[in-house]
Parts: sequence; C-alpha cells; structure tokens
Amino acid sequence: MSRQPEVLWAQRSDKVYLTVSLPDAKDISVKCEAEGVFSFSAVGVSGEPFNFTLQFYGNIAPQGCKTKIGLRNILCSIQKEQKGWWARLLKSEEKPAPYIKVDWNKWCDEDDEESDTNLVSDDDAAEYTGDNEESSDDEGMLCEEFEGQTAHLPTWPLRRIVNE
Repeated sequence: MSRQPEVLWAQRSDKVYLTVSLPDAKDISVKCEAEGVFSFSAVGVSGEPFNFTLQFYGNIAPQGCKTKIGLRNILCSIQKEQKGWWARLLKSEEKPAPYIKVDWNKWCDEDDEESDTNLVSDDDAAEYTGDNEESSDDEGMLCEEFEGQTAHLPTWPLRRIVNE
C-alpha cells in the first residue's frame, strides 16, 4: 500500500510551487499534464512507495514544469497556462487531503506580488534544473525570489528565565 508524503504549496500569478517532504527519496517520477493533472511517485528510504495525483484548479503548461531534487525535499515549479490567481490549489471544492498544506514561507498575497519588485524569475536561475544531483544539503534549494523571506532564529544565546 502506498502512502502520501507531506506536500506544501504556494502560488504566484504565473506559477504554483509544491514542496514534497520526502527525505532520501529514490526513483522519483513527476508528471505534469496540460489539463492540470500533477502526478508524483517515489520510493522512500525504507523502500515504501509514496505517490499522489492532484487535479489543479486550472490548466498548466507541462513544458514549464521544473523539478529540483534535494536530500530532504523535492521542489516543483509548475507554470500556469494562464496568468492569474487561483481561488484554491485543487479543482474540487472539498477540503484538501490532510497531507496538503499551505507553505507559509513561500506564500505571497496578490497585492504583495505587485509591490515586490526584486523578484527573480526561476526560469533564469538554476534551482529547478533537476540535473544537479551533487547537492549535499537543501542549502540553496529555495528560489531566489524567496530568499530573505524565511524566518531566522536569533543568534544570541537563549536563556531560561527562572522566577524565584
């Protein structure tokens, strides 16, 4: 019996970003169909199969789908067929499966996208080529457009406060 990995998603007006959390995955297969069907399958570290299929809210451009495989995650950048914001990720109005969650680290509201002028298209970056299998960690896995948007931990030592 196959299982589903955790899937985080975010969108821009022209793309959908999926992050599949599956450490040390093997035999990864990603398929994008113009009708908005996205299929994923892989084998986990213990040999168990993982797979899922999503019917997106809108159509996608299969030639614009790119994947980057890291040690902990598989990042997918999926080009929308028509530019615009989707009301939700999936075509179905039902509540999504529990393994599908919003990626708040990559999330951007419609009105925020227009004001963010320093975004770099990932088409110009090498993050999603899928050809670099020498990656030793997930460092550099985020698109350049997401740099600086992740939460940072304080660098000073955290001390426990004790009430006496």
